[in-house]
Amino acid sequence: MEANAIAIFTGKSTAMVLEDGGSRSWVLDQKKARGCEYAVLYFNEQSEYPTKGFTGHREAFLVGRISNVVPSRWVPGRYLIQFDAYAEVSNSGAWAGWRNPVRYTTLEELGIDETKLKFVPMPEVKHEKPESSTDVEGDLSPLTIHAAKVRLALQYDVKPEQIEIVIRA
Repeated sequence: MEANAIAIFTGKSTAMVLEDGGSRSWVLDQKKARGCEYAVLYFNEQSEYPTKGFTGHREAFLVGRISNVVPSRWVPGRYLIQFDAYAEVSNSGAWAGWRNPVRYTTLEELGIDETKLKFVPMPEVKHEKPESSTDVEGDLSPLTIHAAKVRLALQYDVKPEQIEIVIRA
């Protein structure tokens, strides 16, 4: 059976996924991922970014309906799997200890009944977008302090006003 889902082992909570517009910064085959309809997120409380107490370790907690797979604005060479809708799930199985945090599969193989999913639209993503063309990799055009703060804030998941830049002449 051809893969229609991507199983993802993540430390991000539902709130973080909604804020990002999907599941971010994955090494994957963009074309293959775009061919999938769903992403099933399993919680990894041992990851770098866990939300402690969010849900049980290795439990499925969310199914996202994939709308696009685009380069990550947080980590070069990785991808954001964007969702147009999501369904929260519980008692939908556990991460089976697969070697990689991204696995191409089917909802059926994961034991998830598509007809029982109640999807709701994704909220609007509220991240600031860089004000210049400096988000293009390799662009050496002049960079404003504000644009640098915005890009660094996206990279380190903080607010631009928390970034201080010092220039010494």
